[in-house]
Amino acid sequence: MKTNFKVIAFDADDTLWVNETFFRETEKKFCALLSDFSTSDETMEVLFATEMQNLEEYGYGTKGFVLSMIETALRITGNKVPQHTLEQIIELGKKQINQPVELLDGVIETLGYLKEKGYKLIVATKGDLLDQERKLQKSKLEKYFHHVEVMSNKNTADYKKLIKHLEIKPEEFLMIGNSYKSDIEPVLELGGFGIHIPFHITWIHEKTKEVEEHPNWIKLKSIKEVCKLF
Repeated sequence: MKTNFKVIAFDADDTLWVNETFFRETEKKFCALLSDFSTSDETMEVLFATEMQNLEEYGYGTKGFVLSMIETALRITGNKVPQHTLEQIIELGKKQINQPVELLDGVIETLGYLKEKGYKLIVATKGDLLDQERKLQKSKLEKYFHHVEVMSNKNTADYKKLIKHLEIKPEEFLMIGNSYKSDIEPVLELGGFGIHIPFHITWIHEKTKEVEEHPNWIKLKSIKEVCKLF
């Protein structure tokens, strides 16, 4: 892979810090709250369907997730969910929002190395603006980044807009992230480059078939391996 990029962009959740793990833990607790009304599998099926229906209105992030949990609870119980259960669901959401940021191994070393090499680093992530700003502040990684872009989605049009804003060509842009669907595929379609670093947990919505061979992307096991390429 070439190394003369003008901008190297990093996804945030499950690329810089742990995220999906907290969602899975919250989902388990949510299923337990509704165990008198539904099995865990049934609850998860309704929850996922509800999240997909709500994506256009709520976008990605914990707040939309909490609203979808509340709606799921109402559906499963036939609008008879106990008030204390609703309160517990809201509390689950607040607890998740206030989780400490847990950086992935090698993040600080990699960002420091690339910045010292003179690369312009940015964050390109999706989710709730306030939530992502909060996590970035807690992470203490702000000093490494020239720009932070929080997108409502991460498709080809979103990346095209970002690249235009950065005043660079697609081939001068490298995206590093854990989701092939959101971080790699749209960038390749524009002629950019990608490094895919899968997290050990992947949300069902982010799973997709990967292109087996393409000169503009590679897959690594850890963010620590990025330094060896530059």
